[in-house]
Formats: sequence, structure tokens, C-alpha cells
Amino acid sequence: MRYSSDVAAKVITSEALLKLTRNSQDAKSFTKPTSLISREVVAGSARLFEIMFIGLSGAGVWAAYIADFSAQSILLFLPVFVFISISLPLLMQINGLFDMNAYLRPFSHASKLALIWASVFAVVLSFLFFSKVGESYSRLWIGSWAVGGFLSLMWQRFLFSLVINRLNTAGQLDRRAVLVGGGKPADDILASLEATPANDVTIIGIFDDRGDDRSPSQVRGLPKLGSVDELVEFARQTRVDMLIVTLPLVAENRLLQVMKNLWVLPVDIRLSAYSQKLRYKSRAYSYLGNVPMLDVLDKPLSGWNAILKVLEDKIIASIAVVLLLPIMGLIALAVKLDSRGPVLFKQKRYGFNNELIEVYKFRSMYVDQSDATASKLVTRDDPRVTRVGRFIRKTSLDELPQVFNVLKGDLSLVGPRPHATHAKAQNHLYYDVVDGYFARHRVKPGITGWAQINGWRGETDTKEKIERRVEHDLFYIENWSLLFDLYIMARTPFSLVETENAY
Repeated sequence: MRYSSDVAAKVITSEALLKLTRNSQDAKSFTKPTSLISREVVAGSARLFEIMFIGLSGAGVWAAYIADFSAQSILLFLPVFVFISISLPLLMQINGLFDMNAYLRPFSHASKLALIWASVFAVVLSFLFFSKVGESYSRLWIGSWAVGGFLSLMWQRFLFSLVINRLNTAGQLDRRAVLVGGGKPADDILASLEATPANDVTIIGIFDDRGDDRSPSQVRGLPKLGSVDELVEFARQTRVDMLIVTLPLVAENRLLQVMKNLWVLPVDIRLSAYSQKLRYKSRAYSYLGNVPMLDVLDKPLSGWNAILKVLEDKIIASIAVVLLLPIMGLIALAVKLDSRGPVLFKQKRYGFNNELIEVYKFRSMYVDQSDATASKLVTRDDPRVTRVGRFIRKTSLDELPQVFNVLKGDLSLVGPRPHATHAKAQNHLYYDVVDGYFARHRVKPGITGWAQINGWRGETDTKEKIERRVEHDLFYIENWSLLFDLYIMARTPFSLVETENAY
């Protein structure tokens, strides 16, 4: 565990924090919000590469030295090749040689890797000797694979360690965490984390509503940066990956209020069980060092799931652009001929983590009556909508340019629909109507979503409509899978037939 030195060097007041977080440039310089790279993905990618290398190195040496592709030669080669290619990765996994620490310090694990490597080849050579079939195998092939493969793997591990140590130094492999609650509980947790430095968490500050002696301005040199309410804005402007709540379980009302404020953030939320007298079974806990944690919420779409989501978006959106270009060209021409003004309409909407993004649409309203903030929802037979606009809005063809938002990275193909900044239901802003509304921004918004294919698209003029939409959005976030996304995309064309609320 380590403290973020740029934060620990400062203690700022709540007013200074609010001023800081309103200015994103200052926030960046203050907290150095480099992007998080999942250790799971880094170690998993390295593991996959090394497993492939072990097999390919043996096959490459055989192809180079033996170069005999007859059926008899291949039948001799395959059993040894398969045994070594499976045994080596399996033993490396069992002995922790695919863990991040092994990649960070490759030479400290070199003796263990050498022992495993030598043992596997020793077993193979012993079997060939005692089974009296050794003369049929090339000693040059096995020896070159044994020596050359090991040396090449160590060289690769050394180069890889340089890369990940650089990422680690920049804080891109460490999760940035804040403590919610100061005083004695925070001091106990920090002391325990200091005693177990081999973890992936960097503590950057403390947030606490209390301002008396129970919560001093610093705990072990770590500053109290503000209140719990201010933490929400802080986490939106800077990179925070985890919230560690130090409040005791017995403080039920206070704990519920804190969770109500914080669950809208796209972060891991952990409840410290370090000082709790009530103990659960060990499998109920996750651990940071020696500190037991109760997992309250996990960040949506992290690790490999985040990579799958990005690949899904980029690949399918690229194909969609090619297929839809002729249709988008015809729509653009129709919009241009129907009324004066630009073909595209750009609108500010809320995106991931409440950030403002600019969403593209085909213009469907007269240019002098456009409502960029959506302060007044479009209604049936709205005079602001053009003739072409009525058709493309009802069929959602006006949304097609948003595939470019997906390629740009502002939107996903599937997710909660992004809402305009002043969108209202019954003359109240959405976030005033629905409790926890901003929790739908824990993932990127999408062109289509679970709410849309279940009939909750179009006008949201009543409290019930926006509540149902948000309920479906939260269900999607909690139950995301690649198959779920594909199902929603497959259902989307059929849902467009239902145009009762779309105008």
C-alpha cells in the first residue's frame, strides 16, 4: 500500500476542493488521473502469450531442425510436444509464476522457473530413455527447446517487467482509493495496509462529514479532503477506483445515508470489516492485504468485460458504418431538401460518470426552433418538427449518426440512453424525479438499450415513464453480458415497430 504523494503533501478545505473539482485542469494536475489498467488483464495477457510461446517455440525448433512432415514423424513429435506444452504452463500456474509479482520481479522467481522447466524436460528424457525409444527422437530438438526456450522466456519476462514496472510507477496498475470515514477506524486500516505493502491500492485521501476531534484533518499524514457529499463531485472530476467505507455496521442510519450518496459512482465500494466484532465465514470477505472487506458494489464492466465491450463496440460499429452509409446519405439528402440548415444536430448529453458528451443526430426540427438542452420535450404533432423529421424520429433513423459517437468512444452500441441536460418529466428534471437517477451513468450510454426494446422509448412526460426507464437501465448494468448485448441489438429493429411514444 502506498499514499499518493501529490495528495498527501496538501491539506485543502472543502471550499478549495469544490473550486478544484469545478476546474478539471486543476483536478488533473492535483491527482494525476492516469487511466487504470487492470492487473487481471495484464497478467492474463502475459500468461496467454507465454503459453502460446512455449508451444510455438517447440514447434518452431522442430520445424527448423527436423523439417520432416511425414505422418510417422508427426506421430513421434506430437506426444512429447503436447506433454511439455501442457505440463509447463500447469506447473507454472500452480507455483504462482503467472502472478503479477512474478512478472514485476522476474529474476527473483528465475530459480523456481528453472527448476520447473528442467523437471519437465527431465521427465521427458527419462521416459524416452527407459522406454528405449530415445533413438527415434532428435536430441538436438529437445535440447534446443529446453535451453533456448528457457533463455528466451526469461528474456521476454525481463522486457515485460520493464514495461509493467513503468506502468506501476505511474500508478496505472494500482487502484486509487479513498477512505470514507476518518479517525481511529481509518488509522487502524492504514496501519494494517502499511504492514502489507504488496497490494494494488493507493490511498489518496479521506472524506468524512465529521469536523470535530473524532475526525482530525490528517490521519498518518493522509489528508481529509472534504465531506461525503463533496466526494461524489471529487470522484467525477478525478480518477477514483475504490471507496473504502470505515463506518461500523452498528451505525446503520449513517451507513445507509452514505451508501445512498455513493452508489451512483462507477467505482468499487468496500465496507471495512477490520474492527467489526461480528464475523462472517471467510468466503464472505475479500482482502486488501490483511484487511477484510465486505463487497458492497463492484464497478461495472471492469477487467476483461471492459475489453469485450470495447471490442464489441468497435467491431460492430465499424461494420455498421459501412453498411449504413448509403441509407445515411439518403436521409441526409432528405433533411437538406426538406428545410434549410445543417444536416446534423449536435446536442450535449450526460455520458459516463456524468460527463458531458456531444451526441450526433440527423436534424429533425426547424433550425430556428431547435432545443439543444431539451428543456421542452417533443410532443405529438409538435410544430417544431419538420416533415422528414417526423418520419426519422418515429423510426429512430435520426439516431444513426451515433455510430460515429461509438467509434469516437463517447457511446456504446448498447447501454442506457443518454439524456439531454435539461430533460424533464412533469416539469421536473429527471434527477429530481428519480432517486439514484445518476446510477445509470455508471457505464457508457448506448444507442439502444434494455429499456428501449421493452417499450420505454420516446417521450418521458410522466414520472412513471422515467422511473421505468431507469429501472430497466439499472437492471441492464447489473446483469451485463456479451450475449445480453447481442440479444438487445437483435431485438432493436423489431422494437422500432412500436412507435406509440415516439414522435
